[in-house]
Amino acid sequence: MNLALFDLDNTLLAGDSDFEWAQYLISRGVLDREAYEARNQDFYEQYKAGTLDIHEFLDFQLKPLSRHPRAELDAWHADFMATRILPIVTEKGRALVRRHQAEGCLTAIVTATNSFVTAPIARVFGIGHLIATEPERVSGEFTGRVSGTPSFREGKIARVEAWLAGLGHDWKRLGRSWFYSDSLNDLPLLGKVTDPVAVDPDPTLESHAREHGWPVISLR
Repeated sequence: MNLALFDLDNTLLAGDSDFEWAQYLISRGVLDREAYEARNQDFYEQYKAGTLDIHEFLDFQLKPLSRHPRAELDAWHADFMATRILPIVTEKGRALVRRHQAEGCLTAIVTATNSFVTAPIARVFGIGHLIATEPERVSGEFTGRVSGTPSFREGKIARVEAWLAGLGHDWKRLGRSWFYSDSLNDLPLLGKVTDPVAVDPDPTLESHAREHGWPVISLR
């Protein structure tokens, strides 16, 4: 069996769903603009620079989920999908996913963004497997804490391997494996697959990809 893995933000999407979710909550007045907007931008810049402390960021990202009932969050998310996400879904990204699926590949999105934000986005792309950072839930409501290993940097490898094991697979039993990503933060998982592909990459990833003969493509 062949495997095709896709990063989400700035890869299949022409933008960052994590960043946009916080900006959406700010725009609704759910989060205080003065307190949150600059910090949200700072975390985004740290991510792009490869210096993000994932646990500090997740505390910032997940705490707002714990302050509101799930039904209210779901209603906001539906509007978020319509206004912020569907406009940045790339048709080239959809076509790439469909091509791999038509070839019989096992497909999954592997993202550091939490599953509350990303599960509906994965459905838009027709991908049934989502490996994302998991927010902790108690009785269906979010606690503001993370559950398990964040799907970030080396954590993506751990999460992918656990997912594969749950399906009765491992790297040795796979044929070819692709991972598509834009970010230097994904170099660990890109280095694990047989066919790493840099998609609209940041400068560090682009340089690394060209040095190692990896394809560099655009989905914009």
